[in-house]
Amino acid sequence: MTDDSSRMPAANDPSRVIEQVIEAATPRLVALRRDLHAHPETGFDTHRTAGVVAQGLEALGLSVQSGVGRTGVVAEIEGGAPGPCLILRADMDALPIEERTGLDYASTTPGQMHACGHDIHTSALLGAAEALVRIAPHLAGRVRLVFQPAEETLDSGAAAMIADGVAQGADMAVSFHNQPDLAAGELRLVRGSGTASSDEFSVTVTGKSGHAARPDQAADPIVGAAYMITQLQTIVSRRMRPADPLVLTVGQISGGFTENIIPDTCSFIGTVRCRTAATRDMAEAAFREICGSVARAQGLEAQVSYVRGVPPLVNDGGLLAQAERSFAAQFSAPPHIVPGEDFGSEDFAWFSEILPTLQFHVGSGQPGRDDRLHNSDYQPDERSIPTGATAMARLALDLLAPDRDDRAPSQTEAS
Repeated sequence: MTDDSSRMPAANDPSRVIEQVIEAATPRLVALRRDLHAHPETGFDTHRTAGVVAQGLEALGLSVQSGVGRTGVVAEIEGGAPGPCLILRADMDALPIEERTGLDYASTTPGQMHACGHDIHTSALLGAAEALVRIAPHLAGRVRLVFQPAEETLDSGAAAMIADGVAQGADMAVSFHNQPDLAAGELRLVRGSGTASSDEFSVTVTGKSGHAARPDQAADPIVGAAYMITQLQTIVSRRMRPADPLVLTVGQISGGFTENIIPDTCSFIGTVRCRTAATRDMAEAAFREICGSVARAQGLEAQVSYVRGVPPLVNDGGLLAQAERSFAAQFSAPPHIVPGEDFGSEDFAWFSEILPTLQFHVGSGQPGRDDRLHNSDYQPDERSIPTGATAMARLALDLLAPDRDDRAPSQTEAS
């Protein structure tokens, strides 16, 4: 990824170099994003995308490691002096959604679409890499570029890359997500938990079948399941402090075959979302207790499967404070600072389990549209690409400043 900007004279102000390099690269980054958008790949099957990313990194003169976490791509930018290692991460995978945008560069793969804007993230991180290569002598430390597959799947690409050692030797990690509820050019920082944990449950209630006209001769699992579902909501309304919210949703219930037979079994499945580890532990314990108690009270059996997925993504207070300063200095408007309220999940949270971590938001809303993520007509504003690239590069510059004396903020720092 080189162009005439590589012949610009060196500047004493690296923040200005970031701005110049990304401004010159933006047409290429937009073209790259449209190419990725037209060729979406889901889960770990991001082979073409990974190849495009590797080619772009190699064009910057970087040594590339492919196949990390199955199909992830990693490269490092060495600074001009020793210092900490900062991970900058972008996810690469698309969703199993049929695109309905009608755009000239719409998906050419049936049933797959970049409906969450990961094509925006990938392109922006390549842009940030181009700027950081230019200002590398000003950095004290290393920037580890992490391009991750399988963010949208239960089988997590972040977990796979961490298992392959991508976080070893790293001191902190940063990513961003595009947000259509923000106008293009706007930035947002979230205090505390940026996303929630995502756990899945399935419950099979077993009773005794019988004739619907003689319920006394049967043990009705449908009534038992219905009572369980109602009582499970008391975890939210009566067992949790109002200041520690959680979401418990039953998404499917199945039982019975016809109108005049009480069946042997009834099953339901759903999800629990929490914003703290303590809430998560309490929710699981209460869930199991309620299902068991209701089953025993009604002469039934309950088989409970409760599978923990990604944890909450906790934004480090020190990284957030630095991002606030960096973005206010680089952009014409300061970032929005908001408390954590989202109950969506994001597998970048696996990094926040082991490193001080920050995920910030970049506005991608187009004027006159009311877009939502994971929608078949999602059309993010492509001005979010240079904004995201600039924000990542500037934050990296400040986190790896040679005179910085708190370059590896503590994960326990107040947020």
